[in-house]
Amino acid sequence: MSRTLVLAAALTAVAVAAIAAVIKGTGPSVATASSHREAPLISEDPSADLTDVYAFRSPDKPDTVTILANVLPGEDPAAGPNWYSFSPSARYNLKIDTNGDVRPDVIYRFQFRTKTGPFFLGDTAQPFTVTRLQGGKTTVVAKGTTAPNNIGPRTTPNYHALATKSIASLAGGGQAYAGQRDDPFFGDVGAIFDLVAIRKGTGNAGGGKDFFAGYGVHSYAVQVPIAALHAKNNTIGVWGSVERKKTTVRGAVTRDSGNWVQVDRLGNPLVNEVIIPTGMKDLWNSYQPWSESQFKQYYTSPILAAVINKLYKLGAPETGRDDLVAVLLTGVPKLNYTGSKLADILRLNLSIPVTASPSRMGVLAGDNQGWPNGRRLGDDVIDIAEQAVGGFLKGTKLPLGDGVNADDQKLQASFPYVADPQSGFANTKGDQRS
Repeated sequence: MSRTLVLAAALTAVAVAAIAAVIKGTGPSVATASSHREAPLISEDPSADLTDVYAFRSPDKPDTVTILANVLPGEDPAAGPNWYSFSPSARYNLKIDTNGDVRPDVIYRFQFRTKTGPFFLGDTAQPFTVTRLQGGKTTVVAKGTTAPNNIGPRTTPNYHALATKSIASLAGGGQAYAGQRDDPFFGDVGAIFDLVAIRKGTGNAGGGKDFFAGYGVHSYAVQVPIAALHAKNNTIGVWGSVERKKTTVRGAVTRDSGNWVQVDRLGNPLVNEVIIPTGMKDLWNSYQPWSESQFKQYYTSPILAAVINKLYKLGAPETGRDDLVAVLLTGVPKLNYTGSKLADILRLNLSIPVTASPSRMGVLAGDNQGWPNGRRLGDDVIDIAEQAVGGFLKGTKLPLGDGVNADDQKLQASFPYVADPQSGFANTKGDQRS
């Protein structure tokens, strides 16, 4: 995932990662932002490409936790006649560690079918099954059909009602959702790709352009009772993964065979993008979170901090970054610590109340309900990551940012919270001609 020549005092985290790759001679990263196209191989497989994972206490139902993952970066709503959809040959997982051993104790697995559409059009209403794997048992806990993509007023009138109707009940309590959504991630990727430009000042006071405005993703999500998870120390670890069969043979008939293998994983945002060197990104995606210790050197001596100092002499600590190890790999003591085992997972302390007035800067602004304690849809992870890598927790407080502080669409007040996708007919990226 990567993002004039003069930059006042700041670099966006993603942009610096791209420069770092060039300096190290490994070639430029092909990624964009958060985890949109973050590694070479997965960039060729968009329907399996995880863009973001979120985990937070549900604001309107605080006795539940919402866990949500997005795939398919950069969906243009007008991309017919075969619109974006989940892959019927993939397994989409939401994994939850409840006892601190960074292994999944509960897995919610989504699998989809694709129907043949009418005339010359694709059918984006996909039947799906949700299976819960827990304690050695596999149980189908929900069945449903996604709402169709938001194609336009003739094809998908009253879209919000269609999407709401597609929410499925989970056996044992809770809800499940799958389907197209507005991409809730926000960032000025357009400026970043233009030789790391910042449109205004140091980027921490607005002035950016949200590259993801108008684009969609496909979300799969569950909302489950907190009490049902029996979390040790009230803390869970969450990550997403996507699996495919090991062998695919294409011809007159496409066949998938062999064991299921993980092709993508995601816990904390920006890790594979700005922590892991470009040449190891594909390898990292294939590993499980509990194997993270072999990548520890990239957390304790982050390339990003070294490049910030090399180019802009900002004084970011370059070695001994135990603060980043805590934030990303073990959890922060007295906040969401799960133990000494290193793993890139989102850690969420479920005992922390829902914040009445959330801060986009999360824990760095004293709002302990935000990232890196879980991740809410409105958390400004680019600005938080930049300032954290710059040394915020070490006493070096640099006013870094990308100039984009919120999504272009208002979040929903209830599950699945992510805004409805924009209409393909409206096509906000199109050029209206007279």
